[in-house]
Amino acid sequence: MLDKLDFLKDKYVDLSQQISNPDIIADIQKWQKLVKEHAHIEPIVIKYKEYQELHQQLKDAREMMNEKMEDDFKEMVKEEVKELTEQLEETEHTLKQLLIPKDPNDEKNVIVEIRAGVGGEEAGLFAGNLFRMYTMYAESKRWKMEIMSTSEQGIGGFKEIIFLIKGKGAYSRLKYESGGHRVQRVPDTESSGRIHTSSATVAVLPEVDDIDVDINPNDVRVDVFRSSGNGGQSVNTTDSAVRLTHVPSGIVISCQDEKSQLKNKDKAFKILKARLYDKQLQERNDEMAANRKSQVGSGDRSQRVRTYNFPQGRVSDHRINLTLYKLEAFLNGDLDEMIDALTTSDQAEQLKDVEA
Repeated sequence: MLDKLDFLKDKYVDLSQQISNPDIIADIQKWQKLVKEHAHIEPIVIKYKEYQELHQQLKDAREMMNEKMEDDFKEMVKEEVKELTEQLEETEHTLKQLLIPKDPNDEKNVIVEIRAGVGGEEAGLFAGNLFRMYTMYAESKRWKMEIMSTSEQGIGGFKEIIFLIKGKGAYSRLKYESGGHRVQRVPDTESSGRIHTSSATVAVLPEVDDIDVDINPNDVRVDVFRSSGNGGQSVNTTDSAVRLTHVPSGIVISCQDEKSQLKNKDKAFKILKARLYDKQLQERNDEMAANRKSQVGSGDRSQRVRTYNFPQGRVSDHRINLTLYKLEAFLNGDLDEMIDALTTSDQAEQLKDVEA
């Protein structure tokens, strides 16, 4: 741990010099990035200096214990050693917590993508349930929500729905929702009362800007077409719908919910940026996963993360083996208990990495 702290102390000095360099100040994007990194390291360096001072005071006090002195004075030094030891242990614990890598995306808005999985129409209805659940959670936090793209199912569900949630810390609270969600319940159409299992996938992507990801316009093919509703029914008589194809990655984004081609194009580019940035994150997480036992924070899209069991009124998260018997409240947006447990579990695993 001390090697990491010495490295950060040296880096802090280097960054302090760089952000004062006129040549770097002239490059606003690079300067902003360095200032952000400097601000992140600063509290760690300040706490490390405090740790070093306490360590030196404790060393001096222990050396005094070996000197000849009156009993009363020796008792005072002994008490000082005890207090300094406790302060040093507390400061060391704080340092370990500060060394847990802070997710740079935590304060960002999120783009949430929900897609129906196996289970036919029931999977589409479940996707609709999840959309309502996250909408109600966002409302409880007073976050704003904006639908980016939808592909509706005839009976009221969704084949796919993509929406933006705007709010400070939205990503930090919702990032663990990524993965496979499974529901077990008796569909309304099931006359025999047999329980069906269906699924949906959730992807939570941080909203990004040009500083986070750079897209070469020459790499994107833009096609426009007329919007259409369910069953091919015409919604718009102009070519307002937009399809983006990012040629290098093969990612295709379509937006047709707005009547304005410009608005659809803007939304499509937001989703494309988020997908490309998420692709980079996934590649980085795949490398980290080999060194970590916990996959809570990996956002593995193929991982089944949660089961919603209606007959027993329970919701179970398989990553941390937590079951809550409050399914109705959970689907009404009462997610904080589960999210807090996921956050605590992930931080505990990262703390082990710091101590290693």
